[in-house]
Amino acid sequence: MMFGKILIANRGEIALRVLRACREMGIRAVVAHSKVDANSLPVRLADESICVGPDDARSSYLNVQSIISAAAVTDSEAIHPGYGFLSENAAFADICRACGITFIGPSPEAIRLMGDKAQARELARQAGAPIIPGSEGPLKDEDQAHSAAEAVGFPLILKAAAGGGGRGMRIVREREALAQAFHTCQAEAAAAFGSSEVYLEKFVEEARHVEVQVLGDRAGTRIHLGERDCSIQRRYQKLLEESPAPAIPPATRVGLHKAALAVAQAVNYTSAGTVEFLVDREGNFYFIEMNTRIQVEHPVTEMLTGIDLVREQILIAGGEPLRWKQSDIRPVGHAIECRINAEDPDTFTPNPGRVTAWVPPGGPGVRVDSHLMPGYAIPSVYDSLIAKIIVHAENRGEAIDRMRRALSETIVEGVKTTIPFHLRLLEDPVFRAGGFPIPKLEVAL
Repeated sequence: MMFGKILIANRGEIALRVLRACREMGIRAVVAHSKVDANSLPVRLADESICVGPDDARSSYLNVQSIISAAAVTDSEAIHPGYGFLSENAAFADICRACGITFIGPSPEAIRLMGDKAQARELARQAGAPIIPGSEGPLKDEDQAHSAAEAVGFPLILKAAAGGGGRGMRIVREREALAQAFHTCQAEAAAAFGSSEVYLEKFVEEARHVEVQVLGDRAGTRIHLGERDCSIQRRYQKLLEESPAPAIPPATRVGLHKAALAVAQAVNYTSAGTVEFLVDREGNFYFIEMNTRIQVEHPVTEMLTGIDLVREQILIAGGEPLRWKQSDIRPVGHAIECRINAEDPDTFTPNPGRVTAWVPPGGPGVRVDSHLMPGYAIPSVYDSLIAKIIVHAENRGEAIDRMRRALSETIVEGVKTTIPFHLRLLEDPVFRAGGFPIPKLEVAL
């Protein structure tokens, strides 16, 4: 059963990305929007649009009642949540199911299992995926934190059990700092996720962050589409992604793919998802979490494989079997994505405002995912991501050169952007070498 109409419960570039997939599939798309986004590009291009609340996200994009009502009023048969907002909210997926609306994503059960990071660690261990030494489940109190820390050793990292996106995390390098870090992490976790549960792991120094893209259908078929390296981060927020991952031995690459599929199988995963790992200098790898949604960096994999991941999400949600076998997946070349934010390129301070000029790059092997248009006023109440520039080339060196060329011809006027940062990064000799350590520029990554 394929859908006649889908409600897109998101904004910005991902709303436009999903809208384009729907249009190519002959599906009518309704864009749910906040008041401030009423004149945004996704809303302008949608078949229909509906306002779901005022500017702040809690009253609009995170307002479950408004989103469900919008789907009902517009006769939408399914909801695509994009990434962020309600995309990994198991309760929302439950409500969609109860209301007879298809949630375009995995089951609520899978979201719930992977949403609890401590529980996910244990499930991954049972599935045979290597995990970082750490506490067995959430820490009940400070005494238990000290006991677990002594067993694991320093340095270690405290993490929110219900967390994600780098919030509720603290690196602890010595025993004396543990107590304060534990209570701070608990407070941050409670404020960000509504749960103060935290756990700890051994902190792997100078590790690369590598994630594996998986797809699964309702018939139980699961495949991987290769891996992406997401090591270039600032405060646990990704800035640049690439595939295939550099500095990964062949045996490690095979192991990553197998472990990702084992984790996906263990939770009976459907839709597109990403299993994330840390890889150390010796090629050892450790499971850290699974993201049960489409990723910001999914175009990197699309450029290498030619597979439209959003289309696959929609087809799987409609009950269609996967059209691909593992042997069909043959990534070609190298792809890099740079996230362009409306931020000061030196301090990363958000810089919302009105865009007076926008000229995206073009040419061979260049893709731009963006909701920008001249005259668009970037709101201050949401994430500062305004564009993703993705390039594809025969090898990593050519991809780096192509990205430098694409960034240098991109014009954004009226606001500051992180394009100068990316240009500096692409010139960094450590980054260009693609190995260890992870590059550190003059700005704090």
